[in-house]
Amino acid sequence: LTRTVHYGELAEMAAAIIAGPPVDLIETVAGRIADAIMADERVQATEVTNHKPSAPIPLTFADVSVTIRRTRDPAQEFPT
Repeated sequence: LTRTVHYGELAEMAAAIIAGPPVDLIETVAGRIADAIMADERVQATEVTNHKPSAPIPLTFADVSVTIRRTRDPAQEFPT
């Protein structure tokens, strides 16, 4: 268990970032969450998807999202 990440703590950390100072881009929020996750040395890679279903876009859409990926190994690729 000492080599695992507590998902409840991750959720609290992400919620604190989301509730923090406002930013203009959902990419910024996702990047901050990914960087905070990668601060834990046990984590080798992460993928964060941030959704904004009511984004200020003058078109009809169900959801807008952005996905940010981080890895310790630059040679490691994430499947798309």
